[in-house]
Amino acid sequence: MNERKLVEKMRNGNAEAYRYLFLEYYEWLCNYIFKMCNNRHLAEDIVQDTFVNLWEKRAKLYISGSVKNYLFKCCYHQFLQHLRVQKIDFDALDKIKWEVIADTAFERDKVDVKIENLNVLISKLPPRCKEVFVQNKIEQKKYKEIALDMGISVKTVENQMSKALHFIREHATIVLLWTSSFFW
Repeated sequence: MNERKLVEKMRNGNAEAYRYLFLEYYEWLCNYIFKMCNNRHLAEDIVQDTFVNLWEKRAKLYISGSVKNYLFKCCYHQFLQHLRVQKIDFDALDKIKWEVIADTAFERDKVDVKIENLNVLISKLPPRCKEVFVQNKIEQKKYKEIALDMGISVKTVENQMSKALHFIREHATIVLLWTSSFFW
């Protein structure tokens, strides 16, 4: 779903848009907060509070960038607020803040390199294999849709996907091992 439309629907009180955001990002946000506090229940409470605040303030909702980044930032601030309420030493807050920033930047770099390497592997697929793979995995099309688009049978789509996945799995192991050793 288009993020701009999603935000607009939220602003207008559309519960389905809210539900979509919740289902799409809840686990990611819980894992993000859990990394900071090492307490699953607290992480879930903080994420739930963030979503409650989001719904309560939906009429004033303005997100200029990515919805995902906005939600992560909201959860981060909700976590800091929790720490302030608990009267935890602000030096600890600064330490956590810089650790999270460093971890996030490091993880983003690792992901970027892995995506780049995966794109190289995809580009090495035979043309028909590549087209089937891209339509299925990136454009999220079903096999029947791909078969209709390309004028081939569903069985051919299945075979091409099988070839593509086999090639990527076979070569990705080497790429991922290289990428992991690059960062360590």
